[in-house]
Amino acid sequence: MADLPRASSAALTLVHPTLAEKKHTWTLNSQSWGTALAVDDYLERESYLASIPATRDGGVTHWILTDSTAPAESRPVLACCESLRRRAVISLPGSPTKEVITHGIGSVFCPPAYRGRGYASRMLALLAPILKTWQKEEGECYFSILYSDIGKKYYAGLGWDVFPSAHISLPALAAPVTNGVTTNGTNGVTVNGTNGVHKTKAGARTLTPAEIAPLCALDEQYIGTAVQSTAKHMNKPAVALLADYSTMEWHHLREDFMCDKLFQGKVPTIKGAISSGDKGSRIWTIFTRSFYGPLQDPKSGNVLHLLRLVMEDEQDTEENAQKLKSVLEVAQREAGTWGLAAVEMWNVSPVGKALLERTGLEHKAEEREEESICSLMWYGPGKGGVEGVEWVANEKFGWC
Repeated sequence: MADLPRASSAALTLVHPTLAEKKHTWTLNSQSWGTALAVDDYLERESYLASIPATRDGGVTHWILTDSTAPAESRPVLACCESLRRRAVISLPGSPTKEVITHGIGSVFCPPAYRGRGYASRMLALLAPILKTWQKEEGECYFSILYSDIGKKYYAGLGWDVFPSAHISLPALAAPVTNGVTTNGTNGVTVNGTNGVHKTKAGARTLTPAEIAPLCALDEQYIGTAVQSTAKHMNKPAVALLADYSTMEWHHLREDFMCDKLFQGKVPTIKGAISSGDKGSRIWTIFTRSFYGPLQDPKSGNVLHLLRLVMEDEQDTEENAQKLKSVLEVAQREAGTWGLAAVEMWNVSPVGKALLERTGLEHKAEEREEESICSLMWYGPGKGGVEGVEWVANEKFGWC
């Protein structure tokens, strides 16, 4: 260890890892992020997620910090991370909305043997300016994002400003017994009728995988409109990631892989819920089941996340409250079906909060202080941070 370079050394460089180096880091970080799976399954998942539509052909880029003077076959991986390219939209005051790209930084990791030396900070300091022009042939990049699991100070000190990081949680509900297949999952969790269709009294119904793409295409328009109106109203730049099908598919393929391993080959075919009503008056959500640890351990924090909540006519009315209630109850039952503790939805709008109060559903609001802290580095004109930039539709779908 005495021969390790200082974090400030000019010999340190940011490069792309070999396959062997990727597998080595995945094995190490499985102890932190892969406790819901066996190590071999975790390694399989990481390799698989690097080859799906959203990540292939440059969709994901792996980075390592290493010593440029070390032999290639034995160079140390001092720190590592990955960046995922995502579609986004931006509107500057007085200018039309335009589509751009952003890069989401994830899986920031420093091997335990190298911690406390500043290597992760050096890696990110090198990466930040690179991402501004990385893959510029795909579009301009006005900002990069990450989601901190180590509080609000560390990444803010490196230039990724903290943005609203609140969520509302609702308890899971017992799933109704249907005519679907009952499958005994691992660790005593029983999945009942998960491939059936839940329909509430108010008319909300479940969404199948085939229904996600057209709703995402429509939502892209809604997000673009919201970004433009926000920039005009707030008189400052407004940005948003697009909740496109590629992003939702990334979450769902990850979810399917986890469920396949945890529930003996059974995967969910219910991917969301939509209320009754004509186009322009509906409420829908697309969700994913998130497994972070053993199924029967309440400390695992396994939850059903609403990736995106869409209200086509966002007004505080009793009709909308009943529609929202019906959609959320589908999500709560799906959470119960899959042994999840709760439903979580991120950064709910003021109208959404008012509607939730009308529903009478039990819920709890929380401002996250340590995990999944939404953070954004601004590359565009003017100053960044919450005072200089408005992040629209800052919901779970953007997480990476």
